[in-house]
Amino acid sequence: MNFYSRFKQNRRGYFSFLIFTSLFLLTLFAEFIANDKPLVMRFEGDFYFPIFQEISEKKLGGEFETQADFRDPFLQKLVEKNGWMIFPPVNFSYDTINYEINSPAPSKPTPQNFFGTDDQGRDVLARVIYGVRISLLFGFILTFFSVAIGIFLGAIQGYFGGLIDLFFQRFMEIWSSMPMLFLLIILSSIVEPSFVTLLILMLLFSWMGIVSYVRAEFLRLRNFDFVRASKALGASDMRIIFRHILPNSSPIIIANIPFILAGAITTLASLDFLGLGLPAGSPSLGELLAQGKNNLTAYWLALAGFVTITLILTSLVFIGEAVRDAFDSRK
Repeated sequence: MNFYSRFKQNRRGYFSFLIFTSLFLLTLFAEFIANDKPLVMRFEGDFYFPIFQEISEKKLGGEFETQADFRDPFLQKLVEKNGWMIFPPVNFSYDTINYEINSPAPSKPTPQNFFGTDDQGRDVLARVIYGVRISLLFGFILTFFSVAIGIFLGAIQGYFGGLIDLFFQRFMEIWSSMPMLFLLIILSSIVEPSFVTLLILMLLFSWMGIVSYVRAEFLRLRNFDFVRASKALGASDMRIIFRHILPNSSPIIIANIPFILAGAITTLASLDFLGLGLPAGSPSLGELLAQGKNNLTAYWLALAGFVTITLILTSLVFIGEAVRDAFDSRK
């Protein structure tokens, strides 16, 4: 029985994987799902794609050279006289302010705003869609570099051992004893937050989660017969590490990736909740939770953020458990 068959036997993990994958693929095309610009437009016999190109209001019969606001009723009438427009299912982007709401922001869910609006009148559903995308992309990038650094350092420690292993272990004990979240808060308050700076700051600590597992596997496998045979045949240390030992230790690495990804998403949401994460105005699940805390009567804000984060993290945990069980030879 191969890995996929064993993974599929865990129904909870398998369906969580399908849900998580579908969610990620859908949010990758967020501009086609939630946008205040038409997907396609026909005007005076010509086709336009406003989500890919800038179109001035004057080009559509208006008076200004500025970019057209397709939510403006006056502009919509101009286009409808000489053509048509097709909008996405959600007619708002993450930063679009709905000036047509009939109650003060944050406003309750309506047929126009399915998840309501936040305290600035922006559509919550659109912000959730864009927020999920940026959280997952951030988590995937951070996880990739964390695993790469963790594999390299863990492999060096476990394969060579001795003073190299002793030095790195003492360094990791000191580094891991530092309060990561507090240091991130301090550094985020000093450095102007952005996607890249947050990625670098979190990478300073996130790589430690995988090092100990890789080190333990290399310490176990370095005395196996196939490693000794490779050394006897004159194979270099780097070839033995990356060609022979690493593929045999990959199950433990792959099984921990979903948990590292979940930790990255949680840390980003925590910083955004505290106002020290992504720049102001960015679509963020943590910022949505903060708005829910500041507007306790607007239950839809906290509910949307909580349900979304819970769904993502729960799916990742179930996927991680399913991958771990699939690699477990006892099962």
